[in-house]
Amino acid sequence: MPVKTMPAEHDAKYYCIFYGRNILLQKNALAGKDVFDFLIKNNKALDWFTEDPLSYAAMLLKEDLTGSSILPKDCTFIPVRQLFFDNEELTPIAARALSLLRQRQSFKYCPTCASLLQDDKDETAKLCTKCNKKFFPRIEPTTITLVSKGSQILLAKNKNAIYKNYACISGFVEQGETLEQCVAREVKEETNIDVQNVRYVGSQAWPFPDQLMLAFTADYKAGQIKIQESELTKAAWFEKDALPPQDQLPRPGSVAWNLISGKFNN
Repeated sequence: MPVKTMPAEHDAKYYCIFYGRNILLQKNALAGKDVFDFLIKNNKALDWFTEDPLSYAAMLLKEDLTGSSILPKDCTFIPVRQLFFDNEELTPIAARALSLLRQRQSFKYCPTCASLLQDDKDETAKLCTKCNKKFFPRIEPTTITLVSKGSQILLAKNKNAIYKNYACISGFVEQGETLEQCVAREVKEETNIDVQNVRYVGSQAWPFPDQLMLAFTADYKAGQIKIQESELTKAAWFEKDALPPQDQLPRPGSVAWNLISGKFNN
């Protein structure tokens, strides 16, 4: 579906306004059309576009307006992750909007001839009008796996994650491997555990930056835990009825929580 960069008129259902990894709310809902138009008029928007078939408009701000008097008093910024945890309805739109905005900033020039890219008129893509090459948004497939050993599950703390909670084993899919091979490789690399009976159970868009999280379960096959210290700080087996405290687990609404809680089995 085509992206409209400079809409003359837009009457969308959702208005997603971002700065960094934060999204603007107004009265605990997404900001409205009046705020969106006001920010454009006052030159606060770095980029914006609409996708009419999905009835949303997206904006990336030039600067952090937290606490600014330019915004209505009932407006506030929250982390996009929090929106994912609290509002499943808005998650797909917010994920798409943020990912496209970021990629529009990162991919402005044709990698073949260095000419300026333009929005394609028919598809969600960038078009080079000089060499006529078309570039679609990038998606980074990532597997995330809950490994079971009888009544126990394998949880780990990622050394490089923003939140240092326990979670499932995850990693990016590499060229030339299947999703199942990625699952086995990541678990082996990070914990020294061999797995079997790898099963796909669900997915979630995760725009940090452009991931598609592909969720799997797997059964323990062999091995003793030995963590990859460059990736993890800790890994351990937990009884399903004796998990770490809630504040040390993924938040509800995340794909990791769906795996741990068994939501994908419902």
